[in-house]
Order: sequence, then C-alpha cells, then structure tokens
Amino acid sequence: MRKLLSIFLLGFCFTAQQATAQNDAKAKAILEGVAKKVKSLKSMKANFVLNLTGGKVKDSKKGTLSLKGEKYHIELGSQEIICDNTTTWTYNKDTKEVQISTPNQGEQSISPAKLLTNAYDKDYKYTYKGEKKEQGKNCDLIELFPKDNTKKISKIDLYVDKATSMVSSVNTFDKNGNQTQYILSNLTQNPSLPDTYFSWNQKEHAGVEVVDLR
Repeated sequence: MRKLLSIFLLGFCFTAQQATAQNDAKAKAILEGVAKKVKSLKSMKANFVLNLTGGKVKDSKKGTLSLKGEKYHIELGSQEIICDNTTTWTYNKDTKEVQISTPNQGEQSISPAKLLTNAYDKDYKYTYKGEKKEQGKNCDLIELFPKDNTKKISKIDLYVDKATSMVSSVNTFDKNGNQTQYILSNLTQNPSLPDTYFSWNQKEHAGVEVVDLR
C-alpha cells in the first residue's frame, strides 16, 4: 500500500527539471506548472479516492492527503502515514501497531522532498497526449513510461486540470494488467495545519505497539 501511495504523491508533487530529448516539451511545461503551483503553497489538503482493478479484484477506498512543506499526513482506511521529514510513522489502527522508519529507506519511502526533484527525468519518458475530459474537468493528459523495463509499472496516465494547474487524477498500469487510479477532490490551499499534525504522539495512542525499523 505504501508503494501505491508513493506513486500517487509522485504524480501529485512532481517537478520536471532538465528534460531529455526523449521527453515532450509541452508535457515538461505542464509538469513545471504543477510544480510551481505546489511550491507556491505553504500547505494543502485534499480528498482522494483510490480505485484498484485487476482480474476479479475490484476495490475502492477513500482517503485524505495533507502537505506542509516537506511534511505530509495520509489517512486511508485504517492506515495513517505521517512524516515530519526526519521520521515516518505508519500506523495500522486494526492491528494497533505503528512502524517507525526514516524517510529515505529506498522505494518504500514517500518523501515529497525526493519527489520534488528531477526523478521523472531520470526514471521516466513522458509525452503530451492532448486534452481530455476526466471527472468532468478539462484536463491535459500526460503519459509516462519507465525507462527501466524491469519496473512492474508499464505506464502512468497523469491528468492535469487546465483550470487549476493541479493534478486531477493519476492512473497507473502494471505489467500484470492491474490498474490503480487516484482521483483528487476538494483541494484546500493553505489550510491551517499545526506542526503537531505531522508527528506521532505516543501518549495519545496508549496500547499501540511500536516497531522501530530505523
């Protein structure tokens, strides 16, 4: 689940720098517009729907995403992922367990700081595919393909709302025919979010088992 959420944040927060010849100039300009808009905000909060389809499996979950600088707080079903940019807490309410890790632990990390770099240019080829209607919005569609053929993901479709220059939805496709879709809604710009919202308070979670993976 954390890897799926990382894909979502990758689409939501990405900025392209130093595009290569394999990449589309129009797509680059749109992605830079998204990055500029995100960077101009002190904080943001949005609802999202996560849809999973593949074979006989079809599932849908609702969640919320909050960002403040490089800090983030994700709520999805019974799971919370909190990061203050130095420590990540993954809390499972069902099992009453919280795992503590550092934000830079490989692919499982969901660090917006990492995503606000040229990660796409290093790992993906991207191209502009035209204007599309998505979730009732006029969007620019950008397709991304991993440069590494060993990646499980075969393609990512990124829909950018033309009216707001913000990502509206992200569709990922893997080589097994599975699809993961994230749909964003109710984006609030610069909400008042205290720093305590981006850290774990053990005193408020009596009885929760702590698993320290650092």
